[in-house]
Amino acid sequence: MATKNYCSSKFKQQNDGALKESCVRLLPPPPAPDSRLYIRRKKNHPPVMASKDADPSLGYLTRKDTEVKLPRPTRVKNKTPAPIQITAEQILREARERQEAEIRPPKQKITDPTELADYRLRKRKEFEDVIRRVRWNVSVWIKYAQWEESQKDFNRARSVWERALEVDYRNHTLWLKYAEVEMKNKFINHARNVWDRAVTLLPRVDQLWYKYIHMEEMLGNVAGARQIFERWMSWMPDQQGWLSYIKFELRYNEVDRARAIYERFVQCHPKVGAWIRYAKFEMKNGEIVRARNVYERAVEKLADEEDSEQLFVAFAEFEERCKETERARCIYKFALDHIPKGRAEDLYRKFVAFEKQYGDKEGIEDAIVGKRRFQYEDEVRKNPLNYDAWFDYIKLEESVGTKGRIREVYERAIANVPPAEEKRYWQRYIYLWINYALYEELDAGDMERTRDVYRECLKLIPHEKFSFAKIWLLAAQFEIRQLNLKGARQILGNAIGKAPKDKIFKKYIEIELQLGNIDRCRKLYEKYLEWAPENCYAWSKYAELERSLSETERARAIFELAITQPALDMPELLWKAYIDFEISEGEYERTRGLYERLLDRTKHLKVWISYAKFEASAMENDGDLDMPEDGVPEHDHEAKKGCVQRARRVFERAINYYRTSAPELKEERAMLLEEWLNMESSFGELGDVSVVQSKLPKKLKKRKQITSEDGGVSGYEEYIDYVFPEENQATNLKILEAAYKWKKQKLSSDDE
Repeated sequence: MATKNYCSSKFKQQNDGALKESCVRLLPPPPAPDSRLYIRRKKNHPPVMASKDADPSLGYLTRKDTEVKLPRPTRVKNKTPAPIQITAEQILREARERQEAEIRPPKQKITDPTELADYRLRKRKEFEDVIRRVRWNVSVWIKYAQWEESQKDFNRARSVWERALEVDYRNHTLWLKYAEVEMKNKFINHARNVWDRAVTLLPRVDQLWYKYIHMEEMLGNVAGARQIFERWMSWMPDQQGWLSYIKFELRYNEVDRARAIYERFVQCHPKVGAWIRYAKFEMKNGEIVRARNVYERAVEKLADEEDSEQLFVAFAEFEERCKETERARCIYKFALDHIPKGRAEDLYRKFVAFEKQYGDKEGIEDAIVGKRRFQYEDEVRKNPLNYDAWFDYIKLEESVGTKGRIREVYERAIANVPPAEEKRYWQRYIYLWINYALYEELDAGDMERTRDVYRECLKLIPHEKFSFAKIWLLAAQFEIRQLNLKGARQILGNAIGKAPKDKIFKKYIEIELQLGNIDRCRKLYEKYLEWAPENCYAWSKYAELERSLSETERARAIFELAITQPALDMPELLWKAYIDFEISEGEYERTRGLYERLLDRTKHLKVWISYAKFEASAMENDGDLDMPEDGVPEHDHEAKKGCVQRARRVFERAINYYRTSAPELKEERAMLLEEWLNMESSFGELGDVSVVQSKLPKKLKKRKQITSEDGGVSGYEEYIDYVFPEENQATNLKILEAAYKWKKQKLSSDDE
């Protein structure tokens, strides 16, 4: 080996010299002294550069002179593939075949001690030179020490190791290599000394402890290894160190010692994994009581930890293996009650599987409910304002029937008040309160809690901005069911005062009407009309109430007051109700007066038709007909004719209005004539259809242009036009007049 290293170093020196010579040959020669690149100053003065771009490091040449000019790449004219393709594998194989043999230094054999001493001296000098340059490089020290070891000079090797440790004693690799050298060469006490110093200086490097213990155990020094473990445990290493100590004791069947180490282990690392390992150790040794005791102590200390779910699952599985299903079920239920729902996913899954295997129908249902409960908890945790999830969650709890849980979920749900005071955000939320109150009243039977729920809900709603009539009415109806009429009236009165609504007025009036309190109904209608004077429904219902009480004059006065209002939401219904009221009372003259007053306000087609039908039907309502004994009724023929004439006059007025004042409403006029024709047909002998037929229009199908947005013509549309007789006659007169003018002009031109 020495001969080989010596020869290689010598060959390297020769190669380095040859390389330098070849590099010198490749450089351009320096210019001659009389070259134009030099200017001589005085004697003994160095030449100066004549060019500004010349660089002394390049032999006073310019950068351009030293640039390597590569040949221009030849353009490939024929780009078609060659007939014989060469693969990358073939290229690599040919390159390998043409590669020259590696030049190796010749081997040198050392034959006498003098040559060996020279070799060692030279090698040590090389190592020392390198160390002086790179003293911090650990690999150099290791190579130096290993070389000394290869020369069997162990004292020098130890010296090198010690010097290296003085440079960087924190590098545990040095300690490992040093100790391995001592062990390899069977210097046991030296190795112990090295390991002892290493673990004293670097007690947090676990590898040093492992190697030291392994050495002692391989030597059969169990007591020494145990002592080293005790020294290591005093530094409280990680879990793997404790587990290694336990495995060491178990290898020598020291179960009691291992149990004592486990006790110290769980005190040093009070984690769920440590306690589970301890319990499994006891279970493996058949100590079921001890294992259960370990689990119980772990639950007492770690029940509130984040990873306590694993502990409960392991405890339940332990009881399950011990055939203690009731204990396992109690553990699962205890865990589900104490662990937050967001961390109990695996626990729920295990519990469902357990119940499916060991439980009855009720147990399986409880497990499934628990799993669904976990899902709902996850949903409401992600978005507390998702009221649909709360409804589903409440429905699930109500199906189980636990009052405490149901109330808890209701309270949590109603605590999520919508962030904005806008009615659209409150529309789903308010039903949580309604369902809560209905549950307390119908299922729980707690009336005081129901009353409190309604009261708190009404306090929470911002009535200045919006309100919910449903809540007011439900609260009042609840008080009525409890025979608390005063409380119901108080609630509805507050509703009218804070947030009056149509529903509240209607329901309050209905309640008082059912109780027979007419004066209260009248007061409520007055409040109703003061709040909404344009509400035709309220006016009609108020008048209907008075009519039902046979207060005709009061009803008529209410109608008169209603139609004089400046603004009404549905005036046609109000007028119709007033007219029907007068007709039912037999006041035909008043009815005609109402129709005339209505026509002063509007000339709508339906008003004309209704007026005409009233006049036509008035003859049937003019009192009861007297039937003689022979079965022939005694009709007042003249009165009947008068009714027909009045109906015709109404139609004629309407036709005259459409012809003169609204000629553009041709379709309405045609519909009016059709109604008149049908009525004349229904009169029988008294009717005259010819009066209407002469006025009927002709239907013409016409086309008109459809103008697009840009002003162009996009198409044509067909429509029905009506041509009335007077229009046709006027058209014919215009044609005759034009023909007369044309003939007159022609005669005058002939005379000329």
